[in-house]
Amino acid sequence: MQTFETVINQINKNQIAPFYLLSGTEAYFIDSIEKAIYNQVVTEETKDFDYSLFYGKDTTAVEIIDTAKRFPMLSTFHLIVVREAQYINQSLDPIASYLENPQPQSIIVFCYKHRSFDKRKKLHQLASKAGVVLSFRPLYDNQIPKWIQSQTKKHKLSISPKALVLLADYLGSDLLKIDKELEKFKLILAEGEEITSALVEKHIGLSKDFNTFELQNAIGTRNISRSFQIVQYMSRNSKNHPLPVTLGTLHSFFQKLLKYHGLLKKTEAASVLGINPYFVKDYQEAAKYFSMRQTSQALHVIFQADLKSKGITGGNNQHGAILKDLLLRIFTL
Repeated sequence: MQTFETVINQINKNQIAPFYLLSGTEAYFIDSIEKAIYNQVVTEETKDFDYSLFYGKDTTAVEIIDTAKRFPMLSTFHLIVVREAQYINQSLDPIASYLENPQPQSIIVFCYKHRSFDKRKKLHQLASKAGVVLSFRPLYDNQIPKWIQSQTKKHKLSISPKALVLLADYLGSDLLKIDKELEKFKLILAEGEEITSALVEKHIGLSKDFNTFELQNAIGTRNISRSFQIVQYMSRNSKNHPLPVTLGTLHSFFQKLLKYHGLLKKTEAASVLGINPYFVKDYQEAAKYFSMRQTSQALHVIFQADLKSKGITGGNNQHGAILKDLLLRIFTL
């Protein structure tokens, strides 16, 4: 089964298929494959002759195929990229028919975003035989740290456990945003150097003392005054501290704490919780302040706060009011 990683490796080895059907709700992977093919095939000298870019709302399947049937002028391949292919409002049958006998000197990259391409369609079936078909969805929150680590290695850098958590918490699941920030670190660090929490705080504009990571620790040790200080800061800087990210981080923390309480062998905490061993001590400490029952109740409180933030339940749905009410309810458990 092909994956994003295997396809990228094939492209880098110049093993390029005649057709790529890329779809789904995670645009980062689609854009990355398109970029990798472009970098492998197109040069500054050939881009005006052997590279064609179409947008779905401004083109038709017939126009795309007419272009694909042209021989390259200066390159080995003619690259045809179709962005926003989901907006093509005419039949895609001409593309499906073309794939029965594709032009070997042409490469079509069909970028179909925001939803998966229908597997029942003739184009999907023929593309599976003639080329590469991949559908991407956003990574789950617990997959983000591992992805950041892999991207850091790709940039020939390392990252400290705390910096990893700060990046994941602050930037959320926006892979494009995360990758852009890692590109910045690549410019300022030498090969093999470590991205530290201090660097993250300095170059991403993240407050050293007032962030979701520090809030999690303050709540976990029942440091009431510190928790309210952080929430006050977040309320004044809500653009940099989106409520869904804060609630998601706290939910993840208490969910892991609940698992920690249920462990028979605490020595297995890191692997079971899916965390770096460096952070096990945070859960050990929090377990002293929150029993299993209180942890379960805290998860319910966070769930209620999430519903309130979405306007599903009544009450003040302002950023600051929700977080302050959340703290009051957690600290009275």
